[in-house]
Amino acid sequence: MNINKIVINVIKIPLTKPFKTALRSVFELETIIVRVKTRSGIVGYGETAPTFAITGDSTKSILEAINLIKKNLLGRSVLDFNELLKIVHNSVEKNFSAKSAMEIALYDIFAQNVKMPLYRMLGGSKKNFKTGITISLNEKDIMVQDSLQAVENGYKSLKIKLGSDYKEDIQRIEAISNVISKDISIKLDANQGWTPTESVKFLNAIEEKGISVELIEQPVKKDDLEGLKYIKNRTSIPLLADESVFSPKDAIRILEEEAVDFINIKLDKCGGISKAMLISDICKIYGVKCMIGCMLEGPISVGAAAHVASAKSDTITMLDLDAPLLCESLPVVGGAKFNSCDIELSDGYGLGIGQLKI
Repeated sequence: MNINKIVINVIKIPLTKPFKTALRSVFELETIIVRVKTRSGIVGYGETAPTFAITGDSTKSILEAINLIKKNLLGRSVLDFNELLKIVHNSVEKNFSAKSAMEIALYDIFAQNVKMPLYRMLGGSKKNFKTGITISLNEKDIMVQDSLQAVENGYKSLKIKLGSDYKEDIQRIEAISNVISKDISIKLDANQGWTPTESVKFLNAIEEKGISVELIEQPVKKDDLEGLKYIKNRTSIPLLADESVFSPKDAIRILEEEAVDFINIKLDKCGGISKAMLISDICKIYGVKCMIGCMLEGPISVGAAAHVASAKSDTITMLDLDAPLLCESLPVVGGAKFNSCDIELSDGYGLGIGQLKI
């Protein structure tokens, strides 16, 4: 069960429509897929995507980091699983996206070796989930139409991207709220686009208008812990931290300060499955529920996140795993099934992926 080959592929997939936030606009998914192969013929799949505006990781830096990690994994036994995870995290500083891809592949290959679906190996039992859908930041009328289309497609939860001029954002969410059913959950995501004062003005304004929202995600800069506390102390709409929490240590810091109500876990952001599960466990200690989300990755990474959601379903109660649904096509056969708002995990061993389409 020794690792004898690690293959890396970079694949570009057009999106069905541009993905726009306060931080970036994306027109195609660029995914980096890792295949870890053993002498016995088992192949583990991992994946990541460059999200420079958030993680600081580019395609070039991810490939360089993966190659550094790769050198230290070749020839090692898959059975030395915990040691392999240490190698992934000790081979290079930061570079969380590259580490996530390698971790996913190792978890996949180890679960295959013990002949279990990954979610079962991690201790989960749930295999069917509902995900919300992201409504990109656009002109008001476009966002209204996109929201109506998402509801027509069966989505019960919308994450509305905001973070431009907060006064215009009030008009955006008011227009959307006026046309969709009250049973549709609305989450807001400002992607660090406002100041603390603007955030409070925005949240108080929509409450005064009677607009019901489930939460507001990362309205201020990621390092502005005092800004998050300022908002939390002056508004009643729950706060979700995303970019403010990369690591388990970040989670402890923000929870100790009681600065937010929820935390968004992302594999690419924290460095993979082991770190995601640790953040979930930390949140459980503090009695804080989590969302599990994605950057703009493909079905391997997003599928792996759903396996983590199964294993930690007592803490991870919200899923924002819609990235594969935004792609014109998917690069793999098998694995988790993404059908509108429904995600179904495979009962195949590991991630259940059959092959790569290249």
